[in-house]
Amino acid sequence: MKKIEAVIKPFKLEEVKTALTELGIEGMTVSEVKGFGRQKGHTEIYRGSEYTVDFLPKIKLEIVLTDDLVERATSAIIGAAKTGKIGDGKIFILPIEEAIRIRTEETGDKAV
Repeated sequence: MKKIEAVIKPFKLEEVKTALTELGIEGMTVSEVKGFGRQKGHTEIYRGSEYTVDFLPKIKLEIVLTDDLVERATSAIIGAAKTGKIGDGKIFILPIEEAIRIRTEETGDKAV
């Protein structure tokens, strides 16, 4: 099993969710986060004063999958989230040792 953590632009969430649903991926955790990379933030003017916004709003998706779905899910996320502009996000793939469904106590791939 693997865990995919993807950080994407907020307005791309629905497209990514749709692309993953079409693959049969039903569960994911979505968090509103803030961060920056090469994009570095930007400046804004509020009430006549200029200030820097260092941390930009992003969406973090966390999905635990069986190994056979990881490559297709990653491709789906890239296809749906990519704008070709700086700040499109990142995908991280991590190993998962075990998963347990609390309700039924199923373990491993069955729990996912």
